[in-house]
Amino acid sequence: MADEMALDLEELRQLHSIAKRPRIVSLISSEISKLEKLSSLSTPQIPTPSPVPNPAKVPSTSSLIYTTLGSFSWDQDSDKLKIYISLEGVDEKKVQSEFKPMSVDIKIHDVQGKNYRCAIPKLNKEIVPGKCKIVVKPTRIIVILPKAAKGNWLDLHYKDDKLKPSAAKDKDPMAGIMDLMKNMYEEGDDEMKKTIAKAWTDARSGKAADPMKF
Repeated sequence: MADEMALDLEELRQLHSIAKRPRIVSLISSEISKLEKLSSLSTPQIPTPSPVPNPAKVPSTSSLIYTTLGSFSWDQDSDKLKIYISLEGVDEKKVQSEFKPMSVDIKIHDVQGKNYRCAIPKLNKEIVPGKCKIVVKPTRIIVILPKAAKGNWLDLHYKDDKLKPSAAKDKDPMAGIMDLMKNMYEEGDDEMKKTIAKAWTDARSGKAADPMKF
């Protein structure tokens, strides 16, 4: 159909160029105008693709430099803990947090051109990560950590409270005496060696209760 319109337009334009009478020229011009409109409507318009804006590049957190916030305060009740971080000008949208049952990691970006980090790699006891939250105030950040089990924490950080058995307690008391006798035997003169050998023989035969009694 588009080809037919093109041929009609071409012929009408030829007639328009040779027409003499004004009425005929007007009629031909009117028909040419109609066909041109129909032709433009029937021709599919290919939209010009709009340029795709380049997304703003967000720097990877692994490449950022952080200032460690090692000084903060905290308090607790039987259900939860609260950590108070003093820092002004914090944008809540630029605070990144990672809560795990035994750890907390808070990253604060773009505070007057600096990035800050407050991390506790191992807590004293377990928390509930899904219920943790951060509240940003004008001059500080409050980190709320619900406890996995009610109770009082002696410290925020983990401490190994298990008493390690004393090495001296577990060691055979006779081992020290045997080491002493061995050193005395190796470093002593012939008389000392005879005395130690006799004491050791007597101890093994049951004649002496204490091998150190010569």
